[in-house]
Amino acid sequence: MANKLQRLSCVRRCFALPLGLLLMVFLPLAHAELPEIDWLDLMPAEDLALLESMPEIVHDGEGPPLLPDEIMTGRVVTAMANTRGRIPGFVVPLKTTEDMRILEFFLVPYFGACIHVPPPPPNQLIHMKYKKGFELTALYDPVWVEGTILIDRTENVIGTSSYSMAVESIYPYEY
Repeated sequence: MANKLQRLSCVRRCFALPLGLLLMVFLPLAHAELPEIDWLDLMPAEDLALLESMPEIVHDGEGPPLLPDEIMTGRVVTAMANTRGRIPGFVVPLKTTEDMRILEFFLVPYFGACIHVPPPPPNQLIHMKYKKGFELTALYDPVWVEGTILIDRTENVIGTSSYSMAVESIYPYEY
């Protein structure tokens, strides 16, 4: 019996330290947050300058206010291609299942984009497909989406996007 206890004690000593070290190194990586992608990082400097120099949009009932054509060209920041991260935003559903699970959508930086006019510039919409589908309680509930940004133009009756994302996960945005 003493022999068995000695062997068990040796096994614990021999494996506990290396296992502990492995867990210390790899466990934080498994739970590490992806870097946040800022919506303005998706907008080229010339588009941002145009946006910042625009007068305030006034909704006076004489038709929809429009953004300048130059900002609607869909220019992209090529350095953002294949960037893996997470980005917050609001969902504009494009395709759902019969039980209302969202399969395809535009992610937009603010609530009401694409529903109210004017739509955001194409570099401020991200087209997303999520085969698993997900449920959203209300369209005004923001979400986090994790994945890889791709430069990929999508045109739809609701809007045009300059980017898409290879989606890994979607979860509620916590304030």
